[in-house]
Amino acid sequence: METITAESYMEGLYQEDTVLARVKEVIVAHNMPEISIAPGYGRLLTMLVTMIGAKRVLEIGALGGYSGICLARGLQAGGKLISLELKQEFADVAKQNVIDAGLGEHVEYRIGEALHHLNDLQAKGERFDFFFIDADKVNYPNYLELAIQLANPGAIIAGDNTLMRGKVVDEKQTKASVQAMRTFNQRIATDPRLESTILPAYDGLALARVK
Repeated sequence: METITAESYMEGLYQEDTVLARVKEVIVAHNMPEISIAPGYGRLLTMLVTMIGAKRVLEIGALGGYSGICLARGLQAGGKLISLELKQEFADVAKQNVIDAGLGEHVEYRIGEALHHLNDLQAKGERFDFFFIDADKVNYPNYLELAIQLANPGAIIAGDNTLMRGKVVDEKQTKASVQAMRTFNQRIATDPRLESTILPAYDGLALARVK
């Protein structure tokens, strides 16, 4: 008998999102990692983008487009999502999924190292209303700092996988990625430029508002 968790109970209250279910199927079909954001947090992203009236959103880590669809659904009319993805093949899958979801006109993919693109955006004076970080964990602290510098006042920064399946609370875990996530969490909690909280459901989600 399958164990019912708090998360599975909550998900059972909602009808299946057929668009996002198909995205997961496509991800499996392309042998991509099955690590998209949890459905509950996907709904939260859409809500937050909508609530703050975001017109410019920056995503770090596209994977198969699941989170990109969630973000783009909340955009204001004429809004735009720029999604940074290291791998061309992942971006191609994400782009097609976003197009199939009817949101292609709102999303632009940029391929390569995220830090390069972030520094380029900063050099060009670009600013954003919402950020979603879900990429390589070692660079999470760097992504956070650059997001703060690219943020409009009041912008929201969200970071997924802050628990890393419990590794961040296990003192025996000393890998660079785990230590970087601990640093990210600490900075989210203490940086005077931010108001924040960290949600412990699923695999953890950090939320911060740039003052």
